[in-house]
Amino acid sequence: MKFLDLAKVYIRSGGGGSGAVSFRREKFMEYGGPDGGNGGRGGDVIVEAVDGLNTLIDFRYQQHFFAKSGQPGMGKQRTGADGADIVLRVPVGTEVLDEDEETVLADMTEVGQRVHLAKGGNGGFGNLHFKSSTNQAPRRANPGQPGIERTIWLRLKLIADAGLLGLPNAGKSTFLSVTSNARPKIADYPFTTLHPNLGVVGVDNVEFVVADIPGLIEGAHEGKGIGDRFLGHVERCAVLLHLVDGTSEDVVQDYETIIGELEAYGGVLAEKPRLTVLNKVDALDDEERTERQVKLAKACGEPVMLMSGVSREGITEVLRALRDLIDEDRLRIKRDAEEEQPWQP
Repeated sequence: MKFLDLAKVYIRSGGGGSGAVSFRREKFMEYGGPDGGNGGRGGDVIVEAVDGLNTLIDFRYQQHFFAKSGQPGMGKQRTGADGADIVLRVPVGTEVLDEDEETVLADMTEVGQRVHLAKGGNGGFGNLHFKSSTNQAPRRANPGQPGIERTIWLRLKLIADAGLLGLPNAGKSTFLSVTSNARPKIADYPFTTLHPNLGVVGVDNVEFVVADIPGLIEGAHEGKGIGDRFLGHVERCAVLLHLVDGTSEDVVQDYETIIGELEAYGGVLAEKPRLTVLNKVDALDDEERTERQVKLAKACGEPVMLMSGVSREGITEVLRALRDLIDEDRLRIKRDAEEEQPWQP
């Protein structure tokens, strides 16, 4: 399935049905008079957050969503039928933006959350509504109210517990592949990851979700590279895992590049709890490990962990450190292998 995290959508609610002008005319019936019914109400446009989706790819093939209009009123005091609503089903974590792409209309953060984006028009009154003691044979009815038409943007921000940060080829995809069942593309050239990947990671009988986004480069906040497009996906993470390539010529410069881009991006990214890890230490001898770990720790002002995604050295310790930084209500108890086995007589 292709990944799509931004979509432009055109919506229109249904218009109300017109009221009817009708009079009761039946042979041998003593009492006549106006009997035109009201028009039906137009359908609403609703957005709903559903489980099981992690992309907006459905909105690439359909961009126009129009609710049904209400039916006109009829004689014999019959009210027109209401128009059917139309529901836009989106992944959890989707933001609904106005046409300016800045004004947030709704933030869909929970499964089952529903928000009305456009109300349907009310139906018009039939001539029966206008009957009074002084106007016993009204010959007018109201038209229904028109529907609301607008353009909106859907922007997906994946909801994960931990987000991976780093320069291209820092080892983020390798880390995700060895700690979860996710299978991101891995290669020895930059920008191997072209869209975010999610993986469920388990340690010490608990599970949490890790998001891997494309690597950042210097100037990403100005639109350079592709990683800036996906920084929004780690805005909702509880903790950030910053991987620094241990084989780089200047690990401090690599670290400061990412931190500078987080601060330039704005928001709360730079303030989130962050765990810094020196990766690919399997390619370093003991002296190089110590030297680069000390330099990096001095630059970030906190302890730096050592890890290798290839040899799996230090991975368990890193996962436990991440677990300690994630709120307990985000963690999920991992099912035991025995519980996962189907029952057999």
